[in-house]
Amino acid sequence: MRLALSLFASVSLLALGCDNKKSDTPPTPTMTGTVPTAPAAETATAAPKARAFDPGQLAVFAPLPEKIERPDNLLTDDKVALGKMLWFDTRLSKGQDVSCNSCHDVTKSGADEAVISVGTKKQKGTRHTPTIFNAAGNFAQGWDSRWALVEEAVVPHAAQPGVMGTDEKRLLETVSSVPAYAAAFKKSFPDLKGAITAETVSMAIAAYTRKLLTPARWDKFLGGDQAALTEDEKAGLGAFMDANCTTCHAGKYVGAAQNQKLGVAKAWPVDGGAPDLGRFDVSKQDVDRGVFKVPTLRNVTKTAPYLHDGSVASLEELTKLMSRHQVGKELTDAQAKAIVTFLGALSGDPPKDLVQKPTLPPSGPKTPKPD
Repeated sequence: MRLALSLFASVSLLALGCDNKKSDTPPTPTMTGTVPTAPAAETATAAPKARAFDPGQLAVFAPLPEKIERPDNLLTDDKVALGKMLWFDTRLSKGQDVSCNSCHDVTKSGADEAVISVGTKKQKGTRHTPTIFNAAGNFAQGWDSRWALVEEAVVPHAAQPGVMGTDEKRLLETVSSVPAYAAAFKKSFPDLKGAITAETVSMAIAAYTRKLLTPARWDKFLGGDQAALTEDEKAGLGAFMDANCTTCHAGKYVGAAQNQKLGVAKAWPVDGGAPDLGRFDVSKQDVDRGVFKVPTLRNVTKTAPYLHDGSVASLEELTKLMSRHQVGKELTDAQAKAIVTFLGALSGDPPKDLVQKPTLPPSGPKTPKPD
């Protein structure tokens, strides 16, 4: 299930730098054009140099939290274990051929390498799959920020034809038909008497995703360990800040805290086909045409291709495109390379026990067959 969560919701760059004009609306649709190719940039003869950063300069960032938990969905071992099984279970899809993990592959980067993912029964989705890693901390879920919480995204996202194609009724029938799941829900939701509902299924899967955090060397650096970053990475951080990337990519997740129009300083051209209207299809407000959620840059070096349509394969190329179209600045090859070097320090891995494929319980006599 490709959680548009940010469930489903992993990572592609929207803006490596942008101005303060952003959509005020909180938390689908498709850009089918060709991403512009950056004109040949002058190659810098000297790469950016490392420099010292005082705490005030780094205050726009924050370390990754140890956990992302809500008081209405506390993280228990039983609940997370149940959510993990549901995450990997292909029986939840209409054709019983894909699971949440098929697109948001936690054994890789929390996403997949497809430009546009393919869901149940070979049906193609509408957007590139963002990473599920750290997604629960995003301010909203999905490229168009249509859901505020991962819990809200599970059932409606699973119902999309290009995802799992399973409506709520079928989803609950399938989960309820597996005897071991009934017992697991009783342990995970004792206050709700183990009821298997859209709410409890969503809470279990969301609980699992809330544990998929990827602390990195970057967090150690923010904690005061100057040796956590190499000199080249520090030089890249300086280039990142000089390019005004932090206007949109800051905070705990180095992004994922606002919506932004693609093409603020210079229009983002679309070559043929209808453009993806982004958040407009949710809000129906003209201000939201071409507006998308700014993605997290954590693990971005591992989640190519990029953008909501997966149309850019090179992170260095995208860095230059974002600088041009979001802030109106041209970056040299050396500057873009330095920034990408810094971005590598943002990568980390979730706990190993959370990404190992579980042994799934057997079906029951009433478990639906593939449709």
